[in-house]
Amino acid sequence: MAWKLTIAMALAAALAAQTGETYKTRLSAVAADARTRPALAGSGSATATLSGSKLTVSGSFEGLLSPATTAEVHAAIAAGVRGPVIHDLSIPQATAGAISGSVDLTPDQIEKLHKGGIYVQIQSEKAPEGVLWGWFLR
Repeated sequence: MAWKLTIAMALAAALAAQTGETYKTRLSAVAADARTRPALAGSGSATATLSGSKLTVSGSFEGLLSPATTAEVHAAIAAGVRGPVIHDLSIPQATAGAISGSVDLTPDQIEKLHKGGIYVQIQSEKAPEGVLWGWFLR
């Protein structure tokens, strides 16, 4: 009987590894400073799936006041604190559209993801410092 339990546990672990860990975020307009506040509008959402070390991001955004220029995955110094870019995402140069991309994370970046330290940032023509932000959480 013990071998059946061991096989069942191994199958469950394999299935969990295939499906990965899922994280979600709501993208919101966040001003970098008072000067940028008038150029900010829009919203969106994104989902990230971690399978092994590969993080796959997909989502959408809408309502920007000027066309998006870039979308990036960032690794924060600490949860809620801005950090460096770790990967560019695909995004249309439009005021609405889809976000997508994949990146292989380092062990340190995976740990940051688990602690809420990985986020998406979208920049636009009128807000090059960032218009929409969202921190991935489980």
